[in-house]
Amino acid sequence: MQQPAAAAASDVTLRRDKALILQGVDLTVRDGERWALLGQNGCGKTTLLSLLGALQHPTSGTVDVLGHRLGQVDIFGVLWPRIGHVQGRHRPSGRLTSLQLVLTGLTGTNGLRLRWEPTLAQLSSASDSLEAMGVAGLADRDWATLSNGEQRRVLIARALVKMPDLLLLDEPAAGLDLPSREHLVDALDALAQGRPDLPSVLVSHHVEELPSSTTHAALMRDGRIIASGPAQEVLTSEPMSRCFALPLHVRYEEGRWSARRVVR
Repeated sequence: MQQPAAAAASDVTLRRDKALILQGVDLTVRDGERWALLGQNGCGKTTLLSLLGALQHPTSGTVDVLGHRLGQVDIFGVLWPRIGHVQGRHRPSGRLTSLQLVLTGLTGTNGLRLRWEPTLAQLSSASDSLEAMGVAGLADRDWATLSNGEQRRVLIARALVKMPDLLLLDEPAAGLDLPSREHLVDALDALAQGRPDLPSVLVSHHVEELPSSTTHAALMRDGRIIASGPAQEVLTSEPMSRCFALPLHVRYEEGRWSARRVVR
């Protein structure tokens, strides 16, 4: 029997003023699927992710998230508590420890200090989330003093603390050095093992940043999805070359992808 949809965009168009950002987009993410969304800058990846995260509404078409249609549901009370969304430009204010920062994921706050007293159960959940991302040892460290890679993993732990039913990651590995990227990828693979039913969508520009636990992929160009399906079928040379308008040779080896330009 086919798995239920955790998120689905159907014939979605989105305009900003006169600009057409998305056009005719169809995408369905089911429980247990871990999607990668790739494409050049400005192709609409982050905009599509924001629709799946109930951060904005389409101009036309429909978006269903966790069994509810946007425009017909209380997104603040019903959807946001069930969605873990790590946005690429998220920069927490204040000087919170990593544990305190993760706890703010329970309330969606971003203040200078933790303004409430967490329960033992909440503290345990925050610690478990840090453990899931391999950064439990950083719980008492000031988040602002961590490396970029450590900060990203703590932010993902913040999204996980409320036990979401859908996880959205906007370029979590952008700008990381090689060791930090690999630690992040390993943590995402461990998360997939620990919560195999958790559906996710990860936005990236680079196939090298994708965890081996990626099950599906969609390629975007000029506001459209030009290919989507099982990752090992989509992340191949021909569709990737069309997506990035560059002749590419894509390799899949030991569960990971790599791409390079074809020199003729």
